[in-house]
Amino acid sequence: MTIISEIDAHFTATSADDKKAAAAGVNAFVRAERTSAADDAEDVVRLHRVSRRFGTTQALKDVSLTVRRGEILGLIGRSGAGKSTLIRCLNGLEQPDDGVIEIEGHAITGLSEKALQSVRSRVGMVFQHFNLLSAKTVEQNVALPLKIAGYDKARRQARVAELLALVGLEDKAKNYPAALSGGQKQRVGIARALAASPALLLCDEATSALDPETTRSILALLQSLNQTLGITILLITHEMEVIKKIAHRVAVINGGEIIEEGPVWQVFAHPQSQLTRTLLQGLLPQLPEALAERLTPVRQGEAIYSVHYAGQGRQGEILTLMAAELPGQFRLIQGGVDHIQHYAIVRFFFSVPVDNAASEQAVLHWLEQHQATVELTGYVSSNA
Repeated sequence: MTIISEIDAHFTATSADDKKAAAAGVNAFVRAERTSAADDAEDVVRLHRVSRRFGTTQALKDVSLTVRRGEILGLIGRSGAGKSTLIRCLNGLEQPDDGVIEIEGHAITGLSEKALQSVRSRVGMVFQHFNLLSAKTVEQNVALPLKIAGYDKARRQARVAELLALVGLEDKAKNYPAALSGGQKQRVGIARALAASPALLLCDEATSALDPETTRSILALLQSLNQTLGITILLITHEMEVIKKIAHRVAVINGGEIIEEGPVWQVFAHPQSQLTRTLLQGLLPQLPEALAERLTPVRQGEAIYSVHYAGQGRQGEILTLMAAELPGQFRLIQGGVDHIQHYAIVRFFFSVPVDNAASEQAVLHWLEQHQATVELTGYVSSNA
């Protein structure tokens, strides 16, 4: 691959909108650049049984996945799970050994390097470590993919001005990357990725190198771009907190396979795989460590139960209702309520004495009637 094609592969991308002042110009640019056929496609990305091997290592195994137009899909997994390989297959830097990858209805598997260039212009990349060119100013970094694509100087300058206004960096146009904060560098990266109006924005650990406050601002920007322009985003991360904040759906990848997929609220409320439960540990209430260490499978003392529940509106007040309708029949140990995509996500732990079978059954029956997921965690002796 030549230096130019390498830059093109990484730096071309789509349009977006965060500020009303830039919205009209950006929308006009998008309408001019996109074809009606592409806009009518329901899925921007389709992967069907995609596999990729490196020697004896299976990096991807029978991966089938769709990214719908206008959504934010979060792809989460540990290091080595296959996230990076999947990204490189999507932008054509890797070719899968088996399966089919479609971008806006067009198969990209098996295409020549030349044919891939038009595909890459529809896929923007935002990187973990920004990948800015240190010898170029902010405006020159953002203009680079447009220059490669052959836009004249006047058009480049107009487009760059729109994009910098969009990401809140109008006053940094003449600055060099060394003079920017991490968050500002990432905003430049986002503006550059949006330059050529791609259909898909790939964000590869885009907030991993940032502090929590800056992470929140970058996620808010991405969410704003998605809501305002309907730009499709595939967000690759190992942080479930990132998924929680802005993704519509989440897919969990492990060992090169998609092991769980669904709306974010649903996966948070009812995680199916052990890996997902592990990834959620920092976000969901857990048993106090001292109590967890005393758990035993032997029925004695108190039975400890965990409860997962998701409801809309006042249905999230399940703890309040339970306490009011079952006074004195259980002991609340730990719990909390979160809100994701208009759903109240509830997780709590309670205990009941094993010598009071009537109370235990009454509480379990009440939770079953309210469609909560209940699991027996274990037992602790009454004097523990």
